Amino acid sequence: MPLSEHEQRLFEQIERSLAEDPKFASAVRASDPRLHARRRLLVAAGVIVAGLALVVFGTVNKTPLLGVAGFVVMLGAAAFAMQSHRRAQGPDLRVVGGSAGRSTRQRRSSIVDRLAERWRQRPEGHR
Repeated sequence: MPLSEHEQRLFEQIERSLAEDPKFASAVRASDPRLHARRRLLVAAGVIVAGLALVVFGTVNKTPLLGVAGFVVMLGAAAFAMQSHRRAQGPDLRVVGGSAGRSTRQRRSSIVDRLAERWRQRPEGHR
């Protein structure tokens, strides 16, 4: 639904006032979910390296318990990294009062619609 001219002017005015507010800009920058996801991925990579070091150290010292503990640490860090990566791929904004499933359904139906349209517009020789 398009905005009226009055609503567009109000929206642009609010946008300008928010862009000029340094306190708001720093708060938005500090809460950027991609920054947090990147930090979690780096921490997970460091823990994976530490777990690998434990595995090698346990193997060299012939301490199987230490090697198994290192493997478990690596496995947990890899699961944490995958979870962080999935969160980073999700939408940055959440719908207030809505559900996430609705946007997924809309996206899927649009893909189906596009595929159906492509099928209808295919060349005649391929039928």
